[in-house]
Amino acid sequence: MKEEIKNRILKLREQITDFRYRYHVLNDPSVTDEIYDSLTRELKELEEKYPELKDPNSPVGRVAGKPLDKFSKVTHDVPMISLNDAFTKEELLDWEKRIKKLLPTSFVDSDKFVGSERSVGLERSVGSDRLSYFCEIKFDGLAVSLIYENGKLKRGATRGDGSIGEDVTENIKMIETIPLKLISKSSPAVAKGYGGRSKSSKSSEVSKSV
Repeated sequence: MKEEIKNRILKLREQITDFRYRYHVLNDPSVTDEIYDSLTRELKELEEKYPELKDPNSPVGRVAGKPLDKFSKVTHDVPMISLNDAFTKEELLDWEKRIKKLLPTSFVDSDKFVGSERSVGLERSVGSDRLSYFCEIKFDGLAVSLIYENGKLKRGATRGDGSIGEDVTENIKMIETIPLKLISKSSPAVAKGYGGRSKSSKSSEVSKSV
């Protein structure tokens, strides 16, 4: 009987996670709100009845959890740097000079454009050096670092000063569009990325890197 309950809980978690992914990411809900609410209620009741089968990354843990108002400090493995402003042509040219000093002398990029959108690329020829640029809308707002281990969310942290941020994992779990578990059969042992909420669009976005 206990094994049946465990299998049912695992099945519900898998289904609800898939439903949320389809709704929030793909914008393609596969079930009605009534079915979704019914399955969510069933999972919540089972986890309350069998607390030994609870999982901190359960999809209903978002509701049961509580955002924290005090946070511990965490050190980022890779600094979360920010962009500097340039208001004049001279400032932009000074920036380019600093960049060129960091590049190999043999660096030539006349045919390729950085990024995926070639249409927004800008090619600048300076002497014998060719540099390619691309432009995009600035990603502004609150940034967080997300770390997944074996496909499960382990930690969410604020940017802070770029080197040291604050652990906001429990608060991150309240955001529906951030997955508690990665939907992939080939998830790496450790996945790191960033996410943020845009001030202008009010929409959450998550970008993952390994």
